[in-house]
Amino acid sequence: MAPRKKDDIFDATLTLLAEKGYEGLTIEGVAERSGVNKTTIYRWWPSKAALLGTALTEARAFDFDAPDTGSLRGDLRALLDGLAWMLTTPPAADIAVAALGAAANNPELAAAAKGFFADRFTREGPIFERARERGEIDDHADPMTIMDLLAGAVWLRVVFRQLPLDDGFTERAVNAVLDGVGRPGDPEAGRPAPTGG
Repeated sequence: MAPRKKDDIFDATLTLLAEKGYEGLTIEGVAERSGVNKTTIYRWWPSKAALLGTALTEARAFDFDAPDTGSLRGDLRALLDGLAWMLTTPPAADIAVAALGAAANNPELAAAAKGFFADRFTREGPIFERARERGEIDDHADPMTIMDLLAGAVWLRVVFRQLPLDDGFTERAVNAVLDGVGRPGDPEAGRPAPTGG
């Protein structure tokens, strides 16, 4: 059970984070913005890090359903397009970047961020289960490595390099991970030559 107006509390938390950054986020500010008494908020979340961690996991702004396009390639493209949208569209982009920056210096918030990424990865699991059932990947494929490579590419390009994502970026990233980047038949590049069939 959570407070009756929890969605209002989470929305206020994320809005204030986007506007003022983590340092400017306060329980008092969330109470004022959400119309919920601060003692109620403190009863459920003893610190702003605890509140923000829950808001990141449960807020509607970051909610998503794993896509089911009928192929692993299509599902990964859809996932990556969603992440690209989140990291380039305010206020979601401001929230994500502020939370990431704050987590680097706050162990409690870092633990909450870990929970956020674990929750997302759990929701992505069915994509890889379906891909195995369709024979698109074998049992040795590591879904977390695949997602780290893909999501990491978007985070690095947008947040750290601060470069725009062109229309073909997510497709190229998915193709690079699923197909590799070496030339077929080049032993130095690590891709075997295609076999006849």
